[in-house]
Amino acid sequence: MTPSSNTAVLDLGRQYPEWQPWLTVIEEVLREAQDSQWEASFAEAPESQESKVPLLASATLSMDITAAGRWSERLVQAAYRSGAPKMSTLSGVQHKRLNTVDLFKASLCQNGKWLHDAALELDLDVDAFQAVALLIPVPLLQACSRRWASSIAESWTEGYCPVCGAWPAFAEVRGIERKRYLRCGRCGGSWQAQCLTCPYCGMTDHEELVSLVPEKGGSNVAIDACKRCLGYVKAFTTLQGSAPANVMVDDLASVDLDIAALEQGYRRPEGAGYSLDIKIISKPGFSERILSWRR
Repeated sequence: MTPSSNTAVLDLGRQYPEWQPWLTVIEEVLREAQDSQWEASFAEAPESQESKVPLLASATLSMDITAAGRWSERLVQAAYRSGAPKMSTLSGVQHKRLNTVDLFKASLCQNGKWLHDAALELDLDVDAFQAVALLIPVPLLQACSRRWASSIAESWTEGYCPVCGAWPAFAEVRGIERKRYLRCGRCGGSWQAQCLTCPYCGMTDHEELVSLVPEKGGSNVAIDACKRCLGYVKAFTTLQGSAPANVMVDDLASVDLDIAALEQGYRRPEGAGYSLDIKIISKPGFSERILSWRR
C-alpha cells in the first residue's frame, strides 16, 4: 500500500465513518497489490498488440495456486470480520469447498453469472460475495499493468482497458493540452481516449452526448453521459494522472458523482468491456519446491 493511497483511505474513513468496513477490505487489496511476487505469474510482455484486443485476452498465467488461495481466504476473512452485516455471511466460505482456480478465473474475467451461482450454492449474500470476489485478482492485474504497460499500442482508443478489458472507472483531462485519458479501476491502467466519444457504444454525435456538472464539484469535475446507451463516465480535470494504486480509491471517493448519474438515469455497464479467455496453470509454491527438493 503506497503512502498516498494509505492517506487517501484514511481521509475517506474520517469523512465517511460508515464506509469503514468496506475500506478495510480495500486496504487489504492495496496492501497485497504492492507484493512484487504477483509479477511472476506473467511471461514476457507481447511484442505487439492486436487491434481491439486487450493484452490479457488469451494469456496463460502460471500461478502459485496455494498462495492465491491463501490470499483469497485472507481477503474474504477481512470482509466478514469487517462488521458489515451482509459481508458477515462470507464466513461460510471457509467451511465449504470452492475451487481456487475457478474462483480466480471467474473474478478475473468478471463472470457475473458464475459468481452469482456460486454465492447461491454456498448460501452467501450474492452482492457481498460478488463485490469481494471481484477484488481478488486486483493485485495480479496491477502487477500485469506494471509489467506490460510499455506494450500497449499507441493507437489504442477503445473504451475498455488495453490490458485487462475492463470498462473505465473515470476519465482524466490532463494538463494544459487537455488530453483525455481513461483509467482502469482494476489494473490501474491509463490510455488515451478520443474526445466527444462515448467509451461504451462509440457515439460521436455531440447532440447525443451530454456533460453534467454537479453544483458542488466546481469546473474540474463532470459526468460525461451518452443519451443513446445511457452510459456515463466521471471526468476530472487535472494536471497529471492519478498513480495506478490510487485509481480505485479515487473512484470510491467520487461516489457522489455515481449517485448523481444514477439519479439522472445513467449507469455503468455491467461486466467487462472485452471477454477474456484466460488459461491458469498451477506452478509449485515455495513449500512444494522444498518438499520436492527433499525427496
